[in-house]
Amino acid sequence: MKSNSSTPGKLFLIPTTLGEGSWQEVLPVYVQQKISVLQDFIVENEKTARRFIKEICPEKVQAELKIHTLNKFTEASELPQFLQACERGEDMGLMSEAGCPGIADPGAKIVQLAHQKNIQVVPLVGPSSILLAMMGSGLNGQNFSFHGYLPIDRNQRRNTLKQLERISLENNQAQIFIETPYRNNALFSDLKRNLHNFTKLCIACELTLETEYIKTKSIAEWKKEKPDLHKKPAIFIIQRFS
Repeated sequence: MKSNSSTPGKLFLIPTTLGEGSWQEVLPVYVQQKISVLQDFIVENEKTARRFIKEICPEKVQAELKIHTLNKFTEASELPQFLQACERGEDMGLMSEAGCPGIADPGAKIVQLAHQKNIQVVPLVGPSSILLAMMGSGLNGQNFSFHGYLPIDRNQRRNTLKQLERISLENNQAQIFIETPYRNNALFSDLKRNLHNFTKLCIACELTLETEYIKTKSIAEWKKEKPDLHKKPAIFIIQRFS
């Protein structure tokens, strides 16, 4: 979609689904409407982005799309050219592999650059696994902190978990983190091994899918269970109350 050439185009932050399933169940119809009129996209993974666009707008001609890839391998020097369409007055879309662009996602770098270039940023509503997990946890939604990935080294991870547990107790604050899916079971074992029995742990797995799993229990209760979290996208939330 083009606007007056003297006015920058808008950068639309386009949410995606969190896994296989019908997009109509988790995304508003105006997400489809916006994708249908955009030609320029910044995405984390071109293959999956094209698949999503084809699913949500099957009539769209893939060969006409202009796609820039933004991931951990993208050099900072490349970023300014990604927004050239906006600078010409054309709207663009930013898509993520994480559901919502800019949340636990490299797209935040482009959003920051757009603000610097006085390009209007328009976030569209869609599923955020972090917020959905927090909503379903029953833990403190008034005060929480997201930490991304914990250290892989076992000693460093133990120390980090103890620190987060202490912060949680002192500040009445829920602590949120994630793990690479194939390491989920190992993280779950470390949580049971290192946290206090009274600490609450929420595991929110495969959110918005038919296999969705959300449970909050004390560590003492979790020690009696063995959920299989292997290779399943999951959010972990802990909170120590006493």
